[in-house]
Amino acid sequence: MARTPSPPAAPPATHHGVEAPATRPQTFTKKSACCAIKLIDGFPRFGTHLHGPPPAVPIDPVIESSGAMARSFALPLTELATLPRRELTADFHCVAGWSATNLHWEGVAFETFYRMIIEPSVQPDTSVTHVVFGGLDGYRSVVSIEDALAADVLIAERLDGRPLGGDHGAPARLVSPNQYGFVSTKHLCRIELHTAEPVENYHPSPIIDVGLRLLKPHPRARVWEEERHRYLPAWSVRSVYRLFIPPIAFVSARGSRHRRTPPARP
Repeated sequence: MARTPSPPAAPPATHHGVEAPATRPQTFTKKSACCAIKLIDGFPRFGTHLHGPPPAVPIDPVIESSGAMARSFALPLTELATLPRRELTADFHCVAGWSATNLHWEGVAFETFYRMIIEPSVQPDTSVTHVVFGGLDGYRSVVSIEDALAADVLIAERLDGRPLGGDHGAPARLVSPNQYGFVSTKHLCRIELHTAEPVENYHPSPIIDVGLRLLKPHPRARVWEEERHRYLPAWSVRSVYRLFIPPIAFVSARGSRHRRTPPARP
């Protein structure tokens, strides 16, 4: 069965003067014949932590904003409750080839957060091209400003009617349904603005670094285009990734077992 979301609407022509979207539920679960995806039951813990526990959550979590702006600041996560809310029902597509369907997210549209919280600190002549989303676990994803401001991108705090648990990104995470899951940084704590695509160093050894750069994530990561990697074609990794789904899922589950992540001490 082939299932992917449809492409999002075109981004706004300007990054200034756009009103925050109204509060409303949205659904982004549509079928396409462009690539086969394995549908699974539930929403497993998968990926970066493997068998390790989720990171500890600070007692008073914040989202830090920095980079190409006049001043850096940290916004208490509790302040998200004062912004217009957004609900979104969407599928989640892992780059390995599986999809969890009909997940119901609640939070704040990133566009709303950007327009109301971040943009006032950006100088008018600054041309922001990329956003880096960082997590408490040290993970980072690089997203173009156009993709970050898409209508379906959320800073989510709730999943299926409950607060996020450690397995899925507590206390808040990025959700970008039209892109592969590696874009949707969990445990969101940092947002950086850049005026050019940031350079990522993968390994101190030049030879190993070249090899790892072949696996560099695609800058758009659009599911319906199978944009997994920047240099490798989708067909070359599709079957290999499928083979790794069961062992990675098994190892990742060992770090869960319904464990609760204790709050970090100040």
